[in-house]
Amino acid sequence: MLNTKRLKGSGASKAKQSSNAQPDAGKERPTPAELEEEEHVFVQLARKHWLKPGKKSAKPQVKEDVLEQGIWAVLEREGFGYKSLRLLESLQVLESYLWPGYTDEASHSHVLLIAFVINVKRREHLETWSLFEDRPAEFSTMFRRVITMMLDRTLSPPIRTQLLCFLIHAFQSLDCAIIRKECAPLVSIGVWHHLSSDNVREAQLSQNTHLKKAWRAALKRWDAADEATQIRLKFERSWLYTLLLDFLSLLFEAKGNPEETLYCERFTEFISDLQSQLPTRRYLNTLLHDLHVLPAMKLSPMYNDEDNSLLRELHALLVHYTYFTIDDHTGAQLSRSEAFDKHSARLGRLQRVALKHFKDKLMVLALSNYGSIDKRDELESLLAPLTDEEMLHLMSLLDLRTSYPERLKLTLDRKLCLEILLSTFERRKTFQESTYSMPLVPTEQALFDSSFQRADSYDGSHPLALPKLNLQYLSVGDFLWRALTLYRREAFYGIRKDVESALRRLRPESSRSGETHFAGFSKMAMPISKPSILEVVPPLVGEDHPSMVRAEVTVDVRRLNDGVRREWDTLRADDVVFLLAIEPAPSQSITNGDGALPDHERLGILSIRTAVISQITDEKGRNVRDKASGLDNKRRIQLKLDPQTYVRDAEQAAAGRPDVYGRINLLLRRGRRENNFKPVLESIRSLVLSEVPLPSWLHEVFLGYGDPAGAHHKNLPNRIKKLDYRDTFLDWTHLVESLPGKTVEPDDDVSGSFGPPYVLESVDKEDAAPPAEKKPSKKRRRDAEPSLKPEPETFKVSTYKPPNRGPYPMDAPRLNSVRFTAAQTDAIMSGAQPGLTVVVGPPGTGKTDVATQIINNIYHNFPEQKTLLVAHSNQALNQLFAKLVALDIDERHLLRLGHGEEELATESSFSKHGRVESFLENRDRYLLEVQKLAASLGAPGAHHNSAETAGYFNTVYVEPAWVKFLQVASSDESSASEIIEAFPFEVYFADAPQPLFPPEADRVQVLDIAHGCYRHISKIFTELADVLPFEILRRERDKTNYLLTNEARIVAMTTTHAAIRRGEIASLGFHYDNVVMEEAAQITEIETFIPLAMQKPVNGELALQRVVFCGDHYQNSPVIQSLAFRHYANLEQSLFSRLVRLGVPTVMLDQQGRARPAIADLYRWRYPKLDDLPEVQTNDEFLKANAGFKYDYQFINVPDYRGKGEAEPTPHFIQNLGEAEYAVAIFQYMRLLGYPADKITILTTYAGQRALIRDVLGHRCARNPIFGLPKIVATVDKYQGEQNDCKCHDDASTRFWKNTNVILSLTRTSRVGYLRDVRRMTVAVSRARLGLYVLGRREVFEACAELRPTFDTLLQRADKLTLVTGELWPSQRVLAEEDPNCPVEGEVVMESVEHLGQYVFDMTNTRIKQLQAEEGAGRTELTVVEEVEEDEDVQGRYYDEDAEAMEPDIQEVREGKE
Repeated sequence: MLNTKRLKGSGASKAKQSSNAQPDAGKERPTPAELEEEEHVFVQLARKHWLKPGKKSAKPQVKEDVLEQGIWAVLEREGFGYKSLRLLESLQVLESYLWPGYTDEASHSHVLLIAFVINVKRREHLETWSLFEDRPAEFSTMFRRVITMMLDRTLSPPIRTQLLCFLIHAFQSLDCAIIRKECAPLVSIGVWHHLSSDNVREAQLSQNTHLKKAWRAALKRWDAADEATQIRLKFERSWLYTLLLDFLSLLFEAKGNPEETLYCERFTEFISDLQSQLPTRRYLNTLLHDLHVLPAMKLSPMYNDEDNSLLRELHALLVHYTYFTIDDHTGAQLSRSEAFDKHSARLGRLQRVALKHFKDKLMVLALSNYGSIDKRDELESLLAPLTDEEMLHLMSLLDLRTSYPERLKLTLDRKLCLEILLSTFERRKTFQESTYSMPLVPTEQALFDSSFQRADSYDGSHPLALPKLNLQYLSVGDFLWRALTLYRREAFYGIRKDVESALRRLRPESSRSGETHFAGFSKMAMPISKPSILEVVPPLVGEDHPSMVRAEVTVDVRRLNDGVRREWDTLRADDVVFLLAIEPAPSQSITNGDGALPDHERLGILSIRTAVISQITDEKGRNVRDKASGLDNKRRIQLKLDPQTYVRDAEQAAAGRPDVYGRINLLLRRGRRENNFKPVLESIRSLVLSEVPLPSWLHEVFLGYGDPAGAHHKNLPNRIKKLDYRDTFLDWTHLVESLPGKTVEPDDDVSGSFGPPYVLESVDKEDAAPPAEKKPSKKRRRDAEPSLKPEPETFKVSTYKPPNRGPYPMDAPRLNSVRFTAAQTDAIMSGAQPGLTVVVGPPGTGKTDVATQIINNIYHNFPEQKTLLVAHSNQALNQLFAKLVALDIDERHLLRLGHGEEELATESSFSKHGRVESFLENRDRYLLEVQKLAASLGAPGAHHNSAETAGYFNTVYVEPAWVKFLQVASSDESSASEIIEAFPFEVYFADAPQPLFPPEADRVQVLDIAHGCYRHISKIFTELADVLPFEILRRERDKTNYLLTNEARIVAMTTTHAAIRRGEIASLGFHYDNVVMEEAAQITEIETFIPLAMQKPVNGELALQRVVFCGDHYQNSPVIQSLAFRHYANLEQSLFSRLVRLGVPTVMLDQQGRARPAIADLYRWRYPKLDDLPEVQTNDEFLKANAGFKYDYQFINVPDYRGKGEAEPTPHFIQNLGEAEYAVAIFQYMRLLGYPADKITILTTYAGQRALIRDVLGHRCARNPIFGLPKIVATVDKYQGEQNDCKCHDDASTRFWKNTNVILSLTRTSRVGYLRDVRRMTVAVSRARLGLYVLGRREVFEACAELRPTFDTLLQRADKLTLVTGELWPSQRVLAEEDPNCPVEGEVVMESVEHLGQYVFDMTNTRIKQLQAEEGAGRTELTVVEEVEEDEDVQGRYYDEDAEAMEPDIQEVREGKE
């Protein structure tokens, strides 16, 4: 047996190292499972065999009786329930027992348990495969035993289902080398040995020369193999074929056993996964067609069982992938015409065979046009004359399989043969055609169908009929189709939740008259009158539905308070609202539970229709958006209904069904932030239908094929060798330090070191003769390192004198002052080159500064190019934009789109309308300069009337005067004084700093000053020339569109705005060359893709030259509401994280300047390398202690408060009153010491806890001026986008975050919950700069293996809050560097939240008395705060009394069913 090795870099191994510093090092920590299931037999086994106290042995001895009797028998009795398996995983049985003790002689139970626990880890989204990487040989044997057992039908269906789940997870992890090595042979060309005939195989091989080569290579491997290798090869090529036959057998022989049905559902999921990725689909697709899997499945008893709707939905998804219009071997997506040609070729062959062999019976089929025989009904009638034998003969002539192996016991009867022929030759809709007819707005059937019910109750035990986002896609169209399907489902999920929430609050009741009455209230919904249909506009040419349907509803707003009324009045045109027909179901129908009523009718919903607001007026027709005074209490809301839905409703009404619109009685709105689903879906659908191409250099990398480094600038032919880096480098020393491992040489024209600006030219090694090259293999070698140049680069450095831009201080360029690190410089240099740049930025490493400098360099080096700047949040985008404004970038070239521009803290307005106004304001300012210049030149006339007259003035007066001056200046005989005398604009520059020409200036200096002055003047007329179109254009819309398409060179917007306005912006002819995206790891794949495709293709290709992604995949992923879409469909995947998984070259920023080094240690272990900038080691604020606290960070153990830990008043709404009180008490304490409120942030891990803390703050602090409120109380998920609330000093490398101290409430006391996802913990502990105080239950969180490195560090200090008396903020005490646990004068330990509450209570009363004494009791309105004990029911009161305030709560990620 090999020596046991622990997972390198794992939390467990690092915890072991750091545990030596613990006082109780010999005491083994409990696991989370031990805390939950103290008396479970598994816990007892774990303590006895692999979680023993004290030093662990290097190699645990696995005992068969422990496995068989202690674990396997228990699991078998419980039916391999997930709870028990999760308990085992939490006990670290895989890491500490099963895998270290695995050998080739391990029992079947041992292997099965490894597979089962791996399934649990994958289901919980925990790191899995890295555990096995240091023992690849053993993993290979283990994997081989798993797939061998898959073929054993004597195993029970639950066990085989577990093994199938293991394979599903494996094939979803092909980025892992050890997995890829085992999976690839199972889906190789060898499976074609089992095609029905040689003719079928030869027909496939003849399609592509590479297939012939691959087939011959496989045959050669077989011939050259020894007996053992041949056995392995035979097994690999037969494995999948055997599984497929077994699957077909089960479909036809199953007796309605739910366990067998679940196996078939999982197997269908497995085959769909294989079909959805090109490497696994390439040969499998042919085998599936040959075995007639889909037709046979459709006719099977299991498929047609009415209870198996999920299996039918999974079959439909498999049909989609199997018939997807793509070349399986080249990966080229077929256009609609190419797909039709391929279909026509199949029909042509059918007709030729029919005419030759069945002329008497199939003459009509043989002579008909394609359109009349490719529909299922017509084709079935045309084939009806054939006998059973003739139909089999026809299939044989068409090279279709006519028999199965005897062991399958499946005969091809007439029904199955007919289904095979129909499936083969019927015309299927392409995914584009299906997308075109896909409804994008919900109805009651769409929101409450069975698939949505399954997604709502998803717990991982069953598959879902959803496409998955994974490493690779079949084509760009395939990716867009998946994204559209999932985004639509996610949007509908949110709408359904909002509808249900509103109805719970409204409490609809039926009155005696039969009318619906709403006993409750919701500010998001209002009763309305019956809608009036105002107009039905006829269809457009080629359409079958009206082009527009206008309706109107009337709303009474008298009952609404001012705030709610204002929210309704601020609804904008194009906002989406929902029309509901509500009629409570009879109570008998609900209580009987017979399932007679659909779910939506049990809720009282008869219908749901979607509408778009056109305008809102009062009863007198005054538009409420104009904010007119004296509006009455009625609102007339004009709506545009969905035309397609309206047509269907009209047809049903004509057929005698009730009129949908006559029963509508409720209008529902949603929060604006989450209600943009309709334009986003329309944008995605337009991309699917338009077949927008990606740039050729990015196409393969995006799809996940080819060389991962193929889009890197070093591998592109258009790499730029010479670039001006302007102010990137501050001096020569900085330049050399920033290019470690590279040779930096002064250019031939200069010698020695010199100052910036620096122009760098990459020098090719001329003396290195290229080696003889082998013909490159087209097969991707993913295990190989990216093909970047290994030899050190050499740069020739030159410089130049920046042009004099004028004599005024405002003419001086605004230069960068950040001393970029070597990693930042690498990112900046890569971003300036064409291609893909991926920048990974840990917290505080300056991602924003890097992105800003990349844009700055592109702006100055490529003045003809435009850059699109995108971020997920307005806050991050505004911060980046504000930094751009501070650089040497002309403001007229900056444009900020979207509503977040109002929050931009700059003097100028950068929105479209703001920029138009700015242009006109600049025109007035420059025209005054023209007037002044004309007066100085003595030019008569009103030259300052307009930009046009100013242009004439420049041509007639200014330019000739300058030409005349140049004639004098160019003469070699002219002296400096003569040149000064000839300078025509000296009077104009009389208000410039004097003397304009220094007396000691020589001829060269004088000319330089003169040219600078003329550049200042030229800029006036250049800017006026840019203003000229705005004088000519009259419509405001034309002006703003001209600004976007012609003037702006840096356009900033959020991903949401890009998705909403994509079609509108592209239709304007907007063109851009570069995309820079911030927060890329927090953006879903489709939201990342849309900004890449916001322009029309040129010559069939998008004209993108650069794509720069900045983000951190070690922190939070995109927020997805539904657990099903988040975990099963992987909708939370970002393109950024997928590119990292694929092995795309990245630049990892490696020095942080945000937090104290000690605080950074809490998350430093998450990154390959993360050091500290010198500033955080030397600056005074980082060296001084936090006033009143002994430690700069501390974990505070919070036991049960009044006998309670966590509580869950409603599902997933988790609260902890003890931690809430503790967090508020710490906040009060800090405020009493003088900490500014805007330097304190309270974070929590759950929305329920955030709401509770806000309520406690409102009760104890809001009305007391001593305390006030902290600037931010937020969840960890929401705060990642807020962490950069900073001010940048002149030296941008010195950052000042307002929220320097963070109080973090972990909330949970029963189990770790979703914080087991280490990314969230990374975000939670990396928000603080100077102080971090974590509140939680020690025994729960210290036991979590994934979080152990962080908690090992936290728990090196006492777990009771330790204060220091006698200090006020800011403290002058220096932190102890050597031993933070050494005693500090005045330290006092808080034993509990009650102790701290009493301490704060006493301090507050003392403070109030001091203020009263200083200012006089009559002038001070301060009250003594209540003690903690006086508030008996904060937790319950908050939820009950303020439930309505919680209605628009942000959709934090729900943890899911536990």
